[in-house]
Amino acid sequence: QVQLTESGGGLVQAGGSLKLSCTGSGMPFDRLNMGWVRQVLGKEREWVSCISQSGIKTYYPDSVKGRFTMSRDNAKNMVWLQMDNLEPEDSAVYYCAASPNTVDYCTSRLSDYKYWGQGTQVTVSS
Repeated sequence: QVQLTESGGGLVQAGGSLKLSCTGSGMPFDRLNMGWVRQVLGKEREWVSCISQSGIKTYYPDSVKGRFTMSRDNAKNMVWLQMDNLEPEDSAVYYCAASPNTVDYCTSRLSDYKYWGQGTQVTVSS
């Protein structure tokens, strides 16, 4: 069983930055392909980033590309999401998610993620 804990959310003005952190435990972290997913109350979850086990592969949807950067340190069992030039539309609960696999890959499919954190709220004011 993998446990994921997010931190770093908060309130920021439009144009500002936040850095989210996620710490994992329960299995070797370098066996987990990781992602960040966000959800606005009443709407479906939206994938916003992924990083492969090795950290070599990262992908982002167009909505955040160039503004968000995902990284990881397997020795620390951590991933981060650096969010710059934030917009009010980025306001949501952000979830860290893990996809255990023997393959080094990066996925946008929510069904690939088996483990989820409890989420951290990000609010961007205009």
